[in-house]
Amino acid sequence: MDNLSKHRSRSNILRYTILGVGFGFLFPVTATILRFADLDQPFSFESIRSLHFTEPLLWIIDSAPFILGTFAAIAGIRQDRLVVLNQEVSQKNLEFERSQIALDQRVHERTLALEKQSAKFQFVANAARRITLAQDIDSLLHEVIGLVREQFENYRSSIYLLNGELNSDILTLAATDSHQHNERILANTNTIVGTTALLGEVRVVSDVATDGARLEETGRPSTGSELAIPLQVREKIIGVLHIQSPHKYAFGEEEVDLLTALANQVAAGINTTKLYNEAKASLAESQATIEQYVHLEWKNFNQVIEQTGFIFDGRQVTPLNGQVRFAREKSIVQTGGLSLDKKSANVTVPIKLRGLTIGILEVRPKKGKREWTEDELSLLEAAADRAAFALENARLVNGAQRRASRERAIGEIANKIGAVSDRNTILQTAVEELGRRIGNAEVTIELESNPEAIDP
Repeated sequence: MDNLSKHRSRSNILRYTILGVGFGFLFPVTATILRFADLDQPFSFESIRSLHFTEPLLWIIDSAPFILGTFAAIAGIRQDRLVVLNQEVSQKNLEFERSQIALDQRVHERTLALEKQSAKFQFVANAARRITLAQDIDSLLHEVIGLVREQFENYRSSIYLLNGELNSDILTLAATDSHQHNERILANTNTIVGTTALLGEVRVVSDVATDGARLEETGRPSTGSELAIPLQVREKIIGVLHIQSPHKYAFGEEEVDLLTALANQVAAGINTTKLYNEAKASLAESQATIEQYVHLEWKNFNQVIEQTGFIFDGRQVTPLNGQVRFAREKSIVQTGGLSLDKKSANVTVPIKLRGLTIGILEVRPKKGKREWTEDELSLLEAAADRAAFALENARLVNGAQRRASRERAIGEIANKIGAVSDRNTILQTAVEELGRRIGNAEVTIELESNPEAIDP
């Protein structure tokens, strides 16, 4: 490029100089011709030489080729510089265009990479959200199958779970989008799923037709490649995510990373759902035990109290007749919620304790119908809640007192029996003390003449 530019520069200077000198020769030639025409002299070389020596003006005109040639050479130099500058500008523009194209290409590639990364994060986030919302393992697994179907068209996916309760070496098909049902696979090296469960490693078969690592004979000729990812929870294998593609070499590094992240979400979701169901069952069992205990305790408490209810008629408080029962008591106990009779305007509020209705609070208007306000209804419900807690405290105090009385009575009887050593006196003391403590009962104590061992 530099040699070519120098050659063009020399060419432009020489061309412009020749043109300037040539154009400059027109001036002395023209002036000489005009001067000969004015003097009417013969035209010859000697006359031209003589004329030029005698006419000073022609000397000046004769310098025109030199002057114009010089100016033309200077113009040629300037033109050469402009040409070189234009060439440099063109080269810079070309380089800039190339850089712009390369930059646009890099921006496009980076944009595609960011879009893929964003789609990956969005897929994992959507999977985590849908897995978290699943209420049971079956719905969770079907959500995962649906996610794979949405993200990867024409891909077949299946999830196998290890049956830890029966046989940890058997993988059972738990969910799939194909027509397989009740499929079982052993955790051994004969299949890709079994190998993944046995070794706990991701297995990829890029070409099922030629790849020597093809281990599973699925009987599906449309399968081009397949992938198996272990489902692990705290380094324990609980299952395998198996995905098949109709295309060869369909599982690159990005696809494997994406599906591995999904498998981790699935494993965590399965473990969380199991723990949630176990906690829910334990809570329900504990709640049932507590309700049964409270019911039994209140049943025993009601048997020892003298009065189970009272009524206030606006002037005085009177005990409630045991035979009188509110007509709405049964429905209130069943529903456990506030009831407002629109016909009679009676309000019935259940007295609830740990989910168990232990009583009712009923309010009846004395004259005609009455419109109950929200504040009045809230007051009745709050009073019922406070009454429930107060009654429970009273029951607990009563139970503690009864246990203390029982322990004191046992201690007194034990002291009196321990104070004597004669057999007959011990028996007499025991039967007498028990009869006195129990009251209104006949107590008998007798020793076996021939005691026999009783099998436990």
